[in-house]
Amino acid sequence: MELHLKDKVAVVTGASKGIGLSVVEGLVREGARVVAGSRTATPELDALAAKHDVTVVPVDLSTPEGPEALVRKAVERHGRIDLLVNNVGAAEPRESFLKVSDEDWLKVFGLTFFSAVRTSRAALPYLLAAEGASIVNISSINARLPFPMVVDYSAAKAALTSLNKALSEEFAPQGVRVNAVSPGPVRTPFWTAPGGFADATAAAAGTTAQEALDVVVPQSMGISSGRITEPHEVADLTLFLASPLAGNITGADIVIDGGQIKTL
Repeated sequence: MELHLKDKVAVVTGASKGIGLSVVEGLVREGARVVAGSRTATPELDALAAKHDVTVVPVDLSTPEGPEALVRKAVERHGRIDLLVNNVGAAEPRESFLKVSDEDWLKVFGLTFFSAVRTSRAALPYLLAAEGASIVNISSINARLPFPMVVDYSAAKAALTSLNKALSEEFAPQGVRVNAVSPGPVRTPFWTAPGGFADATAAAAGTTAQEALDVVVPQSMGISSGRITEPHEVADLTLFLASPLAGNITGADIVIDGGQIKTL
């Protein structure tokens, strides 16, 4: 399907791996020009930059100055911004709410919520000047299904989902659509990295991380499709929402969770 994103200038945060990397891959396939923000580069992202119009910006988006630096680089490179994908976020398995310190809360909110606040604030003057501009915020089903193991992350994503609606209400009348994508479990380093959620689930179930992802997680979380989501599936939905094909969709929060959420 032609998404009409050729030559659009897109800023993507958390672009070096997982969903963010898949979004960059999808954008370059569509012929977009991408400015990819990430604290560290990866061989996969560097390979894309070597073959396509991808500008990699090493930046710490949890800091007050990081998002502004990313947006400034995009404008210096291309003179405009058409699309913004707020994807960056992080979480760690928690034993208990009582074990989460103020420092932990601030760290998770800084990267998962305030990065989107600051990047959107920096980019919106340019998005407002573009034609058919849009923002897509990568939230999570944890915004509506808070989980004790990620209590701080769940709260940060709930804040992001609220921000998504507020930005849409203000800026959709001015020509900038704002939507959110809320994935359930996705096969990304968020789950698969050593010491991550797959390892924690495997330890509790007495199995391997691979078995945990393929069997334990879908069964225990009631995922109707019987499997977790793949990164490219989240990216495909993100690109559709960013594209002119979704021209009258704004303020939406679209779940991609294999049927995990059972309520209307």
